[in-house]
Amino acid sequence: MASSGEEPSSGSPGRAGTGAEAAADAAQLDAAEDFEVLEEEGEDDEDDLSELPPLEDVGRPPAPPREEAQPPERGAGDAAGDPQEWLDVLGNGLLKKKTLVPGQGVDSRPQKGQDVTIRLKAMLEDGTVVEEDPALTFTLGDCDVLQALDLCVQLLEMGETALIMSEAKYCYGAQGRSPDIPPNASLTLEVELLAARDAPDLELLSGKEKIQLANRKRERGNFFYQQADYVLAINSYDIALRIVGSSSKVDFSPDEEAELLDVKVKCLNNLAASQLKLDHFKAALKSCNLVLEHQPGNIKALFRKGKVLAQQGEYREAIPILKAALKLEPSNKTIHAELSKLVKKHADQRNVETEMYRKMLGNPGAASPPGKCKDKLPWSIPWKWLFGATAIALGGVALSVVIAARN
Repeated sequence: MASSGEEPSSGSPGRAGTGAEAAADAAQLDAAEDFEVLEEEGEDDEDDLSELPPLEDVGRPPAPPREEAQPPERGAGDAAGDPQEWLDVLGNGLLKKKTLVPGQGVDSRPQKGQDVTIRLKAMLEDGTVVEEDPALTFTLGDCDVLQALDLCVQLLEMGETALIMSEAKYCYGAQGRSPDIPPNASLTLEVELLAARDAPDLELLSGKEKIQLANRKRERGNFFYQQADYVLAINSYDIALRIVGSSSKVDFSPDEEAELLDVKVKCLNNLAASQLKLDHFKAALKSCNLVLEHQPGNIKALFRKGKVLAQQGEYREAIPILKAALKLEPSNKTIHAELSKLVKKHADQRNVETEMYRKMLGNPGAASPPGKCKDKLPWSIPWKWLFGATAIALGGVALSVVIAARN
């Protein structure tokens, strides 16, 4: 979070993807998933909802122009020649760090949770510069930046300049960053640690600052979602929600309160989408319910809640919820299709249950559940007759005793 409060550049590897990803990428990610997402307010009603991004406020600003540069300085490409100078950060050979300019000692290393500022230069393997940032600021350990940076910057000493060689796994992965970073691209990062300071007290943030900070975390979650890294997406949405829900010693205007609630609802909706991807149905249902507590008519939350219940086989509960969503937006083709599918599944489920009851009763011709048939069982009538006869006999004996006593 830059101290200026400005939104980070989405083209930066530190912030890459904090701006949202392209709709086409999102559609490709969800192509094999049985989960469609509703459109944002104001979007073209004629669009096919299945092609829309699965998250709130997703879109990609243009990437920065590619820049040619000289090969990395001071041994950036000679890892094989002097492996003893490289630190294998994770022990798997996929992330390495090499000191170019020593810093001020181990005690000057930053701590997780602090805001750090670095100078960054990112290059492809052929030396092409894909990003330069003279003062990139982020919260260490919050996954605000590429994992390669988040893992390695905490190993830097103040004033140290280092090279970081990272495989795609800790950068942009299989998705890359169109158009300047190809899929599965390794990066070389030249990093200098400029400053480290404690993060601001959330209680003292103004309404505008809190909104900006929460939105940056939410947008980072959107980036991870587009990269199909749903665990880190959930982490970012959780951080955003903690920021929104934190206590404050500053008074907010009604407009700021409304905007904070809007950020909260978006985070919860996106959190539910991420939880669904991981089959965390109970957590996703809770997220949907929290949205509906604030906005009972939120179509996305209703739709996702219906999807969660359907995934659990609770068709009887899911159908009314989807009907409520359809009532709010009768022209929505996605809800229509999902509701039709669930009605059919529910009918099939009932047919299976009916057949099961028939087998349990040993009567293939019986079409009703056991509760409706038990009075027709062959042993039920004799027992009823016997109980009735016994009751009459006992009543007669009692009456005889009363008459005898009176006489």
